[in-house]
Amino acid sequence: MSPVLESTARALLRRIAVEQAESRLPSLTAAIVRDGRLAWFGSRGRVEGAPPTETTQYRIGSITKSMVAAVVMRLRDEGRVDLLDPIGKHVPGTPVDEVTIAQLLSHTAGLTAEPPGQWWERTPGMPVEELIGLLGPETSRHRPGRRFHYSNLGFALLGELVARQRGVSWAQAVQEEVLEPLGMLGTTTRPRAPHATGYAVHPWADVLLPEPEHDAVAMAPAGQFWSTTNDLVRWAAFVAGDTGGVLDPATVAEMREPAIVDDGDAWTGGFGLGLQLARAGGRRLAGHSGSMPGFLSTVWADPSDRVGVLFMANTTSGMSRTLLTELLAILDEHEPRLPAEWKPVAADPGLLELTGPWYWGPSAYALRLLPDRGLSLTPIGAAGRASRFVAQADGTWLGLDGYYAGERLSLVRGADGSVSHLDLNTFIFTRTPYDPAAGVPGGVDEGGWRS
Repeated sequence: MSPVLESTARALLRRIAVEQAESRLPSLTAAIVRDGRLAWFGSRGRVEGAPPTETTQYRIGSITKSMVAAVVMRLRDEGRVDLLDPIGKHVPGTPVDEVTIAQLLSHTAGLTAEPPGQWWERTPGMPVEELIGLLGPETSRHRPGRRFHYSNLGFALLGELVARQRGVSWAQAVQEEVLEPLGMLGTTTRPRAPHATGYAVHPWADVLLPEPEHDAVAMAPAGQFWSTTNDLVRWAAFVAGDTGGVLDPATVAEMREPAIVDDGDAWTGGFGLGLQLARAGGRRLAGHSGSMPGFLSTVWADPSDRVGVLFMANTTSGMSRTLLTELLAILDEHEPRLPAEWKPVAADPGLLELTGPWYWGPSAYALRLLPDRGLSLTPIGAAGRASRFVAQADGTWLGLDGYYAGERLSLVRGADGSVSHLDLNTFIFTRTPYDPAAGVPGGVDEGGWRS
């Protein structure tokens, strides 16, 4: 993918220039990602007297959580843990031993947002044994599974899970299993030059206050990493599905599935397994935001067209919440993506004859072929349950989405070998409405259709 057009670059640069000036940011970097590559980079402000570059480090805060989650999912895929395992099976001795790994990943475990003691983001960290020893009944704030409640403490426990399973620190595990394979060599637990200094900007004067930086130790899995634009470009590509062998793309797709929404019926924001989710401008975005004293950051990816967007700034607060979605809107306005060219593909003759209308009772559905022997079943002209199906080795199809996700679709043949009907988890689809020869459950009235 080539860089964005000059006119697009100018519009993107103006948007971050307005952000840097009006929000009074010491410095800001932003980038657009297309097809896994850097398509545009912009920066404003100064770091040590010079404009920040693609290799300037910023602290990325809770984006760290999504990288820890990737190792947890690797452990799941290896069979070392199950997402339904209670955390106490692997990290015993806490007052919340019963909450599951999946609940911790999706912030539905009901844990308190912050650990006991002083504000952990601005004070030196403590060993995990000491942290666990301080946890009491107040660690649980809500019934597990009841609601979304963001918990930094929950990711401290997941980091310890990773450390105990791998026999090394959580950071070493992430470094060796995620960062190095993806080429993210500019992501570290402590800053290295060139890096931005974290500042608080005075609310009523144009002066700065340096924010503290330290090793959060037990709480580090919740927000310790520093990173660069170049590395977050690669991370955006990973979230969009270009996993580089670190995880199966299907596992990352599972991480992007909504486990909970955090704004009720509006459903503009939610959480998957270690990934934040958002719906904006017709897009479904996945990624994570980050906030630490002196730093703000966010990375979003849209897997539907492999576009990503990110920013990093060295300020404690004050930025627009819509910066990244506005950058995506600028991209869409100036360079709307062209659909992929249609081209014919070979079809199995045995499946081709299955295409066309089928009926669930009186409701009409269309069966279409998808690549790799996949099927799509969609209602015709009315509301109904649509799903896609992937072919299985035993001759059945497995539902991928919608009401039939995880359910089996089978072909039922008559005595002559021809397909009599489709059986979709007890629902019978026939070539004509209520075909009496197809074994419709409950039978078909002998009088047939009548006026």
